[in-house]
Amino acid sequence: MQIDFHHATTYVLARLAGFEHPEANIIAYSAQYVDDATNFGVIHFTNNAMYSHLSSAHKTVDYRNFEELANHHVWIPFHFLPGNNGCTSEEDSTDNFDEKIICRPDSPVAKDMVSACIKNKNSPYGLHRLGITMHVYADTWAHQEFAGVNHKVNDISKLNDEDNPGNSLASRLKIFFGDKFDDITSKLVGDILPLGHGAALSYPDRPYLKWSYKDHNKKKVIRDNSMNFLEASDKLCMAMQRFRIGDANANVPGLKDEDKQKIEKLFRDIREEDGEKRHKMWLQHISNGYFGFLPVNLTYIAKGVGSWKYEALGTTKDTDDKHEKYGYSPLFLKSNWKLFHDALQAHRFYVIHELLPQYGICAA
Repeated sequence: MQIDFHHATTYVLARLAGFEHPEANIIAYSAQYVDDATNFGVIHFTNNAMYSHLSSAHKTVDYRNFEELANHHVWIPFHFLPGNNGCTSEEDSTDNFDEKIICRPDSPVAKDMVSACIKNKNSPYGLHRLGITMHVYADTWAHQEFAGVNHKVNDISKLNDEDNPGNSLASRLKIFFGDKFDDITSKLVGDILPLGHGAALSYPDRPYLKWSYKDHNKKKVIRDNSMNFLEASDKLCMAMQRFRIGDANANVPGLKDEDKQKIEKLFRDIREEDGEKRHKMWLQHISNGYFGFLPVNLTYIAKGVGSWKYEALGTTKDTDDKHEKYGYSPLFLKSNWKLFHDALQAHRFYVIHELLPQYGICAA
């Protein structure tokens, strides 16, 4: 999913779940910032204080940069949560690591991840962790049937736009990848990008797209992103309703039918390929009261003036300077940027060292 869902839709779902603007803003910013937190290392302050932070995204979305993509260890905990073949930790899913590692929508693993977030809601970074969790949870629908490792399960072919029969995406992929793409088989030559849904580019992430492909077993798969995203929206709303109550097992209503209809309409009608353009259109609907709550001029700035990082460190640089020292303020400890990174570390540690081992999965 892209910024239109992770930021704007998540904000809407948080408001519909009962959060007021200040809380919903933190949740939505955190959900999107998972895709924008590309720096890692140690922040050094002029008073000799230090803060270590990690990244949750790769530095480039250029899928032609294969080495760069493959060298980042952020996929499993933040973008392609393993689904354990849809089985609970008590069930014997399979001893096949390849099957266990595939991302599945709303899997028992994902539900346990959400429950852990809810149980820790009162931590100083509770809302920030909720946003991060909602990003990962939502991605289990968009990234289903793919895995965050280099593996043949991600080896797909015959990409096609189902809404425009005969309008194959192969020609566009050929232009994008050049000689690395075989326009006869609609396949990446030499299987050079078996990581995540790299071979499918951004098609799993566009809300309006109905598309198809042949998986690594040559079976045709048809995906209706609008329906998948709508189901995800309802589940995210329920998760946030449970977070507000403080009970991971509470019986909650989820989205009202009228809200589902409004959200689905935007998923299907906003057909811009550029996620940033779709995001702006969602923000316009939020600012004119389309969703029923009071109009809000919602914004998102990842880096630079107005961003969380700027507020915390006063820097406008996109990339950290390892030799730079920042002025320290006691307010840093309570800054959204610092709390987000605290939550990021808590989430990653839990997923890698507690959650996945319960399912017999050793990853990263």
